[in-house]
Amino acid sequence: MISSVCFDDVLLVPQFSDIISRKEIDLISCLDSKHRFRMPIISSPMDTVTGTQMARTMSDLGGLGIIHRYNTVTDQVAMVNRALESEYPEGNEVIGVAVGVSGDYLERASLAAKAGAKVICVDIAHGHHALMRHALKTLRNTLGNSVHIMAGNVATLEAFNDLSDWGADSIRVGIGGGSICSTRIQTGHGMPTLQSIIECSRSDRDTALIADGGIRTSGDIVKALAAGADFVMLGSLLAGTEESPGDTIFDKGGQRKVYRGMASKDAQLEWRGHAASEEGVSSTVPYKGDVEDVLKTLEKGIRSGLSYTGAHNLVELRAKSKFIKQSSAGQRESFTHIMMQDV
Repeated sequence: MISSVCFDDVLLVPQFSDIISRKEIDLISCLDSKHRFRMPIISSPMDTVTGTQMARTMSDLGGLGIIHRYNTVTDQVAMVNRALESEYPEGNEVIGVAVGVSGDYLERASLAAKAGAKVICVDIAHGHHALMRHALKTLRNTLGNSVHIMAGNVATLEAFNDLSDWGADSIRVGIGGGSICSTRIQTGHGMPTLQSIIECSRSDRDTALIADGGIRTSGDIVKALAAGADFVMLGSLLAGTEESPGDTIFDKGGQRKVYRGMASKDAQLEWRGHAASEEGVSSTVPYKGDVEDVLKTLEKGIRSGLSYTGAHNLVELRAKSKFIKQSSAGQRESFTHIMMQDV
């Protein structure tokens, strides 16, 4: 049996730093040779996370938004068109769209690319699959190198290498770790996301690694980047913001918004009229205000994380980082444990 580690099992060792100001730290990361981002954060292609507003705002703030696929082709293309009405000079915006591996995926990808989407995300729960292989090869043959093709999700090095060989430019790594994902409970399958990142980062392919699932704090983001991820994909941390799709709900606890897994019964019934395997849940999260404020808070934490390692950029972070395992007592000590005490 193989042992594994998750985010709470490890800490990064503080090291000598000559960073005087966190403003010195460079968080630029590249999806490929043509696409550089000021912030290594991608918003998840979920219908309660990334629509027009989120995609546009992510682009404006230096990250990337992937517009979800749980709509008609016409609606998705319209969302791309609206998201590209940016203040940036024409051609500088980077918007992504998600597609599946069957049905209208080729039409979606082709029309979205024609509308100006520069990233096509082939979005399925179990990416190491024959249908993914066929879809990636078909998309690459049809679209050539005119768009960046992202694919996933996978959990193992073998899967990462296969998707890369099938045509993916970047790969989402993480199965079963999302806050509203119940894959591990329903199917008995999955791997801790950090362990998957560590394993997939050993690949010799020139393919960007996107950590996806189980990330709850800026500290988790730093650990993911230190372990080998080029980007992190966020769902719950960005849900509940002004820019996330969906209405604001008012109850006794204040303002809230719906956040649901795309494999939840509610989501499946809404977008395809029936529920197959239910590997997610639907819930609500507190309203968080503008996503810009959320991202600024995360960015501050990431910059602080790099400063503790003495890393001026993400390349240095990956090269210099040292992980140690912590005990369950260490995990408790890591939290603001005064909140656990009776006063």
